[in-house]
Parts: sequence; structure tokens; C-alpha cells
Amino acid sequence: MTEETPGFEEKPDVPSGASEDAEPKAADASKEEKAAPAGDAAKDIALQAQLDQAQTALTERTADLQRLQAEYQNYRRRVERDRVTVKEVAVAGLLTELLPTLDDIGRAREHGELTGGFKSVAESLETVAAKMGLQQFGKEGEPFDPTVHEALMHSYAPDVTETTCVAILQPGYRIGERTIRPARVAVAEPQPGAAAKEEQSSDEESGGPDKG
Repeated sequence: MTEETPGFEEKPDVPSGASEDAEPKAADASKEEKAAPAGDAAKDIALQAQLDQAQTALTERTADLQRLQAEYQNYRRRVERDRVTVKEVAVAGLLTELLPTLDDIGRAREHGELTGGFKSVAESLETVAAKMGLQQFGKEGEPFDPTVHEALMHSYAPDVTETTCVAILQPGYRIGERTIRPARVAVAEPQPGAAAKEEQSSDEESGGPDKG
């Protein structure tokens, strides 16, 4: 019989290196758990940087677009203004060439010679000129204005208190606010000394000048 040694128990065979491998694996798992939050934070920082960069680019592109829109609007306004100016100049040039004909029509009307077919043609021409914006001005009795009147004759009159247009020798014409020809007029001024005489007459009617 084989004698057993008291207190001795057989232990199962343990593969060599088992205990050594378990400890490094546990350490690696702990390192991965610690490294994961750090990696997420780095990704967040990178994403935030990309977002900031995209936001900056968007702001710059928006500013560029707004500047282009403003430049385009200014260009449109400038083109429209130039177009209107060119049109006004062209219309003014055409109507200026027609003024002598309109003067002839006016003189014929004054002398009663505007009759028959000539009258119909003349009135049609005047209607077309009016539709194009031509306006006639200049009336007897209105104050003389050197910006719209051209004085061709000058005289004195006892019945005027200021320089006055007493005769319209040739009517003026304008397009809107633009004068293309001033009205050619005869003007009359108050007679020299008329104001002093009126003052003296007024004093006499009131009993003479006040005495202190």
C-alpha cells in the first residue's frame, strides 16, 4: 500500500503564466477606461474648432454676399438714372429742334391763319409735344424772373411796382423742371422817383410826417 503524507493535498495543475497574463490584461482595461474620456474630449475640441471655422467662413461669405447685393443695387440705380438722363437729353434735343415750328404755329394762330388741314396738323404736333412733357410758360403781367425770362426790351411804366413782363415776345418752354428755352419778354420798371412821390403823397394825405 502506498502511504499518503498527512496534510498534503494535491493542487490542480495551473498553466504556467496564467497569473502573469491576468494582471497585465486588467491594467490594460483600466488604461483604456481612462483613455476613453480623454479621447472624447479631444474629438469634441476638434469638432468645435471645425464648427468655429465653418461659422467664420459662413460669416465672411454672408458679408461678401451682402456687399455684392449692395453693389448690384447701386449699379441698377446708376444705370436707371443714366437711362433717364439719356432719355431726357434726347427728348429735349428733339423738342428744341421743334421750337421754331411751334413758334410759327403760335404766330399763325395769333393772326388767324391757323385753318383747314394746317390747323389739324399743327394741333396734332402740339399734342405730341405735350405728351412728351413739353410745357409752355410766360404770361403778361407776371414778375420778371431772370432764371426763366430773357428781357429783350426795357421800359418804365407808372402802373408797376416791380420789374414786370409787359409783353411776351416769344414763349418759353420747359420739360419738367428743366428750362429748354427762356421766355423772351419786354419788361417795364417803375418810373424813377415814383416810390418817393408815393411816399410824399401818403404823408400829405395823413397830415404830414410826425413831428417830435
